[in-house]
Amino acid sequence: MQKNKTFFILSLGVMLGVFISIGGSVLAELNKPAAESESEALPFEELRTFTEIFGRIKRDYVEPVSDKKLLEDAVRGMLSGLDPHSAYLVPEEYQELKEGTTGQFGGLGIEVTMENGFIKVVSPIDDTPAQRAGLKTGDLIIRLDDKPVKGMSLVEAVKTMRGEPGSKIDLTVVREGEEAPLKFTLTRDVIKVKSVKSKLLEKGYGYVRISSFQSGTGESLLESLAQLKKENAGAMKGLVLDLRNNPGGVLNAAVEVSDAFLKSGLIVYTKGRIENSEMRFTAAGDDLLNGAPMVVLINAGSASASEIVAGALQDQKRAIIMGEKSFGKGSVQTILPTSSGAAVKLTTARYYTPSGRSIQAEGIEPDIALASVKLASLEKPEFVPVKEADLSHHLENGKKKGEKTETPKTPDEKAKAEESLEINDYPIFEALSLLKGLAIMKH
Repeated sequence: MQKNKTFFILSLGVMLGVFISIGGSVLAELNKPAAESESEALPFEELRTFTEIFGRIKRDYVEPVSDKKLLEDAVRGMLSGLDPHSAYLVPEEYQELKEGTTGQFGGLGIEVTMENGFIKVVSPIDDTPAQRAGLKTGDLIIRLDDKPVKGMSLVEAVKTMRGEPGSKIDLTVVREGEEAPLKFTLTRDVIKVKSVKSKLLEKGYGYVRISSFQSGTGESLLESLAQLKKENAGAMKGLVLDLRNNPGGVLNAAVEVSDAFLKSGLIVYTKGRIENSEMRFTAAGDDLLNGAPMVVLINAGSASASEIVAGALQDQKRAIIMGEKSFGKGSVQTILPTSSGAAVKLTTARYYTPSGRSIQAEGIEPDIALASVKLASLEKPEFVPVKEADLSHHLENGKKKGEKTETPKTPDEKAKAEESLEINDYPIFEALSLLKGLAIMKH
């Protein structure tokens, strides 16, 4: 009994020492008055409860538990209780996070968050197993293989979804509008994200798709715009910037993308409690499109950095925002490495658009709302016209048996053969039509 009592007192002393150190650090960061006593700043009663529970687990739990695991779990609990985006990252998870911002990592290619204890799909990333399998924004993942997601932390769920390329995982998903859960089998792959893709929709009208914001996205955008301008004798009539299902990423990349289309003015600013969370970003360069009309496409999967770009271009009257209301992730996460090689991902500020709108839990409202629909060709009519070749005893054309005659394609057949994304994708089709109207009004 005396041994247990001694252990508890020692534990209490060690833990109080740790928390007094932490409390002192927090006080310094928040610039509390020096006169404020530690007894007022530190919750001694709660810390006493913590150390008591720590001691009981060490003594009474059915299996031995290491101090390291208990303390790591306590830190995870502290952070996960704050918001869905704050987390404790062990060294391996910290390394994976760094790899994700550079554009290459292993896994399924899916951006997720926590909602009511389940994993919610923010967006599948282009050209990845998740997108190819048909996962959609808003899907709730309730099982990973045979493991229920309920009770898992976001970090644990992400770690489970990652694995060796070529290995398979089953995702059980609840989707709005579906009566029963859906099951998807995905094959893990090395995810190499090319964040910027571009092409011409028509002569003078360009299309740029940004699937995520990585450290090299700004530079890739400049290269894409230069190529589009080169293909149009140095001038552009209009541009569609596609940010649909873009889960966000690096803040500086979002600033660089916005800056490419703005001559001056505020892009985004952040506000938090600590001094270095107050940041303002303004446009410094020239508009690379020289004022040519722009349409930005967003949807419910457009989050974080993509909302910064859409909000800046909307507030600065530089682009028309078209599509659906965006996701609404307007918080800033700061990565704070620890001496052990781990890191803390902590929410430290909120984003605000140039006009002072908070993106958090609100999102960006499009200027022109579009329903989530897709253009489709009319089905083949039941009545098929009768041709000469269908008539009994029709006259042959004189060519030898087996010989084929190449028939020139009609204009309609050529158009059908060249049919591509801008026709099959309704929002792009509408954006292109709007750009043409704006170009006519401008000239």
